[in-house]
Amino acid sequence: MLKKQISITLGIMCFALTMAIVIQLRTVHSSTSTVPQSLVEDSLRDEVLRWKEKYDNAYAELAISNKRLEEVRKLATQNDITSMAKQQEITESNMLLGLTEVTGPGFEIILSDNNTGLTSEGNKVLDITSQIVHYDDLLQVVNALNNAGAEAISINGNRIIQTTAITCEGNIIKINGQRISSPFVIKAIGSPAILSGSLTMIGGYLYLMEEDGVNVQTNQSDNLVVEAYNGVISYKYIKSKK
Repeated sequence: MLKKQISITLGIMCFALTMAIVIQLRTVHSSTSTVPQSLVEDSLRDEVLRWKEKYDNAYAELAISNKRLEEVRKLATQNDITSMAKQQEITESNMLLGLTEVTGPGFEIILSDNNTGLTSEGNKVLDITSQIVHYDDLLQVVNALNNAGAEAISINGNRIIQTTAITCEGNIIKINGQRISSPFVIKAIGSPAILSGSLTMIGGYLYLMEEDGVNVQTNQSDNLVVEAYNGVISYKYIKSKK
């Protein structure tokens, strides 16, 4: 009888020891798998920060170089009528290309997502996505502004030029490769009355968006500032015909 009790006791002790070893091994495995994952995430985060710092430094150097170049051009054209005319031509070309900040009368639009699920009349909507500003909404607004004679357009500080692409990657909207999000501030220089009327009249695109419940704010201005394009314009195929 005593031998049987000893055998049972030893069996229980062996089982408890085995379970303790198993738990310890799982704990060690979990900790060793978590540490590398954490190291990978830290490494990726550091890499992103390094590239952002490089981009910021390069952009700052570009701004300084452009400023110096402008000063050199001014000095070179002070006493030369022909050179002054060329400088004026360069300035106007840069303005048309969107490479300089411009100001003038215009129309400002602020579009933002509606999270209430209600229309402007207070009715519930069946499709909540109709109250979210999509990339094709921005395209439609830009096209309408261009058709109404807008001379310069920007969205959230990003200048719209002839090579600008407004894209959607999943639920992320990008302009000129830059990520933007609601609220979307659209500024256009041109006739305030014509720009406003073309979009806010009955059947106009802003009118329809507001009917769907999207938050729409508009403002006509006599002195609107549209930012310069801060990217690089490059052409691969076209050449000047002599």
